[in-house]
Amino acid sequence: GSEAASEQGQEEEVEDRLKEHMDNLLDKSAKARQAALQSLRLALSSRTLSEFLLERRLTLTDSLEKCLKKGKGEEQALAGTVLTLLCLQMGSGPEGEEVFRSLKPLLISILTDSTASPSARQSCATALGMSCYIAAADLE
Repeated sequence: GSEAASEQGQEEEVEDRLKEHMDNLLDKSAKARQAALQSLRLALSSRTLSEFLLERRLTLTDSLEKCLKKGKGEEQALAGTVLTLLCLQMGSGPEGEEVFRSLKPLLISILTDSTASPSARQSCATALGMSCYIAAADLE
């Protein structure tokens, strides 16, 4: 009994931290946004959070879109990586496709922007390729 309660307490703590990181994606400070992106990258790559993300995918997608649009270099590269991980977590269902479809034009825009940093372009290319592979229903 106490082991299950302890596990649930840890799960809630993780979710609270994730919510905080998601809130920090909208911070005015680029450093705060980058730190939040790094924390999200670590969390999404180390555990399955599908249910948690399912409820918050639109919020997270909007925040990542803002980071990709407003950010420069490192922030864009991190946002692309987090987007790839989000798509992996969402899987090949309609939710993953929705995330892919909403950010595809922006990823292509950064990828083809010769003034964007190489790391941002590379990250967006990876995000586009992985998301397309995982979540695109349309074969083209």
